[in-house]
This record gives sequence, C-alpha cells and structure tokens, in this order.
Amino acid sequence: MKPVILFLAAGLLLMSVGLYTIVGDLGLSADSDTADSAEQVEPAQVNQPPVEPVIRRDGKDVYIEMTTQVTNVEISKGLTYNAWTFNGTVPGPVIRVKQGDQLHLTLKNLDPSLAHSMDFHAVHAAPSAKFIDVMPGETGSFSYPANNPGVFMYHCGTKPVLAHIANGMYGTIIVEPTDGYPTDKEIDRSYTLVQSEFYKEHDFEDMQDGEPSYVVFNGNDYGLMEKPFLAKVGDKVRFYVSNAGPNEVSSFHIVGTMFDTVYMDGNPRNVQYGMQTVMLPASGGAVVEVTVTEEGDYPIVTHQFNHASKGAVGILRVTKDGQDNGMAAMGH
Repeated sequence: MKPVILFLAAGLLLMSVGLYTIVGDLGLSADSDTADSAEQVEPAQVNQPPVEPVIRRDGKDVYIEMTTQVTNVEISKGLTYNAWTFNGTVPGPVIRVKQGDQLHLTLKNLDPSLAHSMDFHAVHAAPSAKFIDVMPGETGSFSYPANNPGVFMYHCGTKPVLAHIANGMYGTIIVEPTDGYPTDKEIDRSYTLVQSEFYKEHDFEDMQDGEPSYVVFNGNDYGLMEKPFLAKVGDKVRFYVSNAGPNEVSSFHIVGTMFDTVYMDGNPRNVQYGMQTVMLPASGGAVVEVTVTEEGDYPIVTHQFNHASKGAVGILRVTKDGQDNGMAAMGH
C-alpha cells in the first residue's frame, strides 16, 4: 500500500482580522511590570488569516514561498493564543524535499511590527547571510542545499529566539534519503507529529524560567484525541517525529507496542531496533516505525507524564478495516 502522509495542523484558526484582548487560564491579563521589562517583546495584536505555502519543483530546484504572520490559534478547547506563526498555523506547514535538492526560500513578513527569519536545521548555510531578519512588510529570498536526509526542525531565528519559538514559530522539514529507508516497502501508513510547549502568552520571563502551561502534539491538546491517527490490524506505521521544544525534552512512547525500527534524526544510517521510548532533545527528530497486531486504541505520549498531563497525548486507533469506529478515545 502506498504510504498516506497526513498532518494534523493546529486547532481552529479564527479568520477575522482585528484587535482583541485575551484573559484566562494562561495568565494573559495585562501586567505593567512585565510589559515594562526590557526583555518583553510587544507584538501587534492582530489576527491574520492563514496563507497556504507555495512549493514548486523544477528538477532538483525546489521553490518555497512562506509567510511570517500573527494568527490566533486554539491550543485547548475555547482557549486561543495570539501566536507568531509561519503561514498562520502552529506548527507551521510540513515541508518535504529530497536529499540533494537546492532550496530557494522566499519569506514574506506579514507581521506589522516585528522582524522574523527562517532557520532551517536541514541545510548548510552561514546564518549571518542566510538566516537574517526580514523586516515587517518586506520579503527575503535565500538559497541553500539540502544534502543530509532526516527529520529536521525549522524555526524563526530572530533575537530573542526563545520568544519567537515559544510563540509558535516552528515546523518540520523532512528531507527524504536519496535511496529511501530500508523499510520503505513495508510501510502502510505514515504520519507527522510535532511536540511543543506553550507558556503564558508573550511572557518572556515565563518562557525563560517558568513551567509550560501546555505541552501539546501538533499544536493543541485535543486534536489527536478527537481525530486519532488510523491504522488497520497488521499495518506497519511510520511516524516522522519532531520535538520543537523550545525548552523540554520528549520521551516519545506508544503504549501497547514497541518500535520495530528507529532512525534517529531521520537519518537511515542512525538505526536502532526494538526500542520502547525515544528520547528527543529540543529540536531533535526521528523516524519511528511500529507494527500493530491487535484492534484497539494505542495512546501516544511523552513518557514524562507531567507533560502528558498537560496535553501531550494522542491516539493511534487500530481497527479491522483501518477506518475510525467513532468511539471515545482511550484516556491515559
């Protein structure tokens, strides 16, 4: 069966543009002391509609057009976060290229108040020349080769980097190996999963010294419970996993099965077998493969359960026909 590549993006994106005020569980009320801090970053409070990325291939040249923008995202039921984003989603769009491609990135900064940039972990480039800031309302163009296969993070590299990542500016770029993975012919379904954290909105002190309010998969704490990843009995399922952080490690684990094969950082030369848990540092990635032998719900978690209790839980649902049976997801 040809692999199905699915990506569940962040939750509901509110589409209207305008000013707004948030209060609630993330401690998002105004604080004059914090606002006056020299480290506090003050963005424009706008809600810009998501923009689809444009990706075009011409031989080994891949042309990528992306935006940086401020967009409301729903990170928990009824709770929106005024996020700094790539293309209006958190995480940003999944980008898939091939080893040996030359990437040509056009980055359009729609944010009316802050500079942003692109740091691709998948490339060799001088940051002072290729990861530079793009000013509000301006566009930057950069080229670099993608010579190493793997599952890589991309993120905004503008100072302070912590603020830009913690506010939502990250995503995953998959560089497919020239000769593929040794297990490619065995794979029935493939999914992408990104772990990340949310702190008090735009609160740099909390991002530096606090504990995350939410630790989530693919941008929110409910999406992979309401719409589980699906497989049928006997399938071999591949996960492209990335831990965007910005601060915490991920102890990636799927309850009820073991990992047949793990390619650390997604490189086919970094292979491990029979693992129960894969430790991913902030910005680390892996290709993780499992075989499911029985029907049921298999919880996907970080085995650091203080973080799982903050939202980093999903479900791999296995049925006879690989279709969703509509049942309530197993808790964990």
